[in-house]
Amino acid sequence: MDTERLLEVRRSIKSRKPEFIRQDYHKKPGLKRKWRKPKGLHSKIRLNKGGKSRKVSKGYGSPREVRGLHKSGLEGRIVANISHLDVLDNKKHGIIISSSTGKKNRIVILKKAKELGFNVLNIRNPEEYIRNAEQEIADKKKAKKDEKRDAKEKESKKEEKLSGKAEDDDKKEAEKKEKEKLLTKRER
Repeated sequence: MDTERLLEVRRSIKSRKPEFIRQDYHKKPGLKRKWRKPKGLHSKIRLNKGGKSRKVSKGYGSPREVRGLHKSGLEGRIVANISHLDVLDNKKHGIIISSSTGKKNRIVILKKAKELGFNVLNIRNPEEYIRNAEQEIADKKKAKKDEKRDAKEKESKKEEKLSGKAEDDDKKEAEKKEKEKLLTKRER
């Protein structure tokens, strides 16, 4: 069967699919939205009564051939470094860059993926992302360099201040000694 047609079928099925939420989750604060099978003896959802929310059933599933595929029709594969790209096929697989991958590695992976012709599924515009990321890295380097320069300037100012204070202290000591000499001479 044609994958594009099946993807369209899946899209139409999912557009009609209700949101399956746990029975009475809105009444009891301890319950989460996540679906759980209703098991109560008088449960209207379990009994499929009209006007109540629908139960999870086979009819809402995707066609088997396109189950788990990305909406572009590619199988998503998580990539954390460049070596993962060597194993994949760009016709069947689309890459999803791992969230734990750093900016520098992301840039390298994106450039390699572009070179090999892979579709990146979790970054909308890879070229723009690369440009922005490189700019951020350059700005960060510049800021760090400026910070170091400022720290050096502060340190040199402190040293100048300290040396100036030391000179002032030396002058004061010398003046004290001269006064003492004069006083001792007068006493004689």
